[in-house]
Amino acid sequence: MLAEKKTKPFALLISSASKKIPLVRAVQFAVSRLNLAVEVIAGDSSESALARYVADDFWIMPKTQDNTLKQILDGCIKRNIRIILPTRDGELLFWATHAKHFESYGIHVIISPADGVATCIDKLAFSQFGGNKKLPIVKAEININELASTRYVVKERFGAGSKEVGIDLDYKKAQEHASGLKNPIYQPFIEGLEFSADAWIEKSHNVKALILRRRDVVINGESCVTTTFTNTKIEQQVKQCLEQLKLCGPVVLQGIIDSNGELHIIECNARFGGASSAGIAAGVDSLYWSIFEAIGRNVNDLSFKRISGELRQIRITTDIYAYGPDI
Repeated sequence: MLAEKKTKPFALLISSASKKIPLVRAVQFAVSRLNLAVEVIAGDSSESALARYVADDFWIMPKTQDNTLKQILDGCIKRNIRIILPTRDGELLFWATHAKHFESYGIHVIISPADGVATCIDKLAFSQFGGNKKLPIVKAEININELASTRYVVKERFGAGSKEVGIDLDYKKAQEHASGLKNPIYQPFIEGLEFSADAWIEKSHNVKALILRRRDVVINGESCVTTTFTNTKIEQQVKQCLEQLKLCGPVVLQGIIDSNGELHIIECNARFGGASSAGIAAGVDSLYWSIFEAIGRNVNDLSFKRISGELRQIRITTDIYAYGPDI
């Protein structure tokens, strides 16, 4: 746990910042609410990452893999980085596995325990976890013949892979789609309302706050238009699933509510989601709570205050201009 420092500034690293401009700005706003001087550094292995233009500083990082651990740690120490926020599915297990190592150097990683992360990034393991815990998680199989269905969803077993998902396919087309994937899994196609749940979970694995939002317009797997809604039954089921996974910090869960009002959980990402800023606007103050906790303050002193109505978020591209002789 970091000791609170009011005079000496430190840095917060957003790993795999890429083009996550709204996330960088949300982190900057969160740290501005603290009585601390915190520099927000965008980190990415690509020098063309657009986040570099809105962050306070930019670091062309080594790729997050075991053989670069020392190089990454040395880079964090050099830059006085005290908090790390991972943002990409492919790096979560790296940070979760090495979180205690970074903690020993006074660097707090905002990440769930490795076991929970491993379950979430493996869609087959996630499905099996649901079956073992009797949770409403959609069944997944490596063999299509193990599913009692006539319409299928085909996707990569590991990672996000939203661009490679085949939806509402018949038996033949499902197999054809799978032939182009590295580690395909099959799931039954379920029609209904697609939604995401933004949540923040305490270190004790209790859900502090949760909000549901419809995925109204989805492009390349990301919600470009999303609207909050309330459903007490679904909220309780989602909460039960998240607490069984023993996660902590910011998470986003995706599911479908069918025509009978029944829940079907698709997947869970143990990180801040692409449209999770909508959750913040609705009261799930996940980034602020995570940073507040990382600097040693008691997050129980902060309460969850959901907005009284509902909100809709429309995610659009905007232009940024820079002026000056040194551009």
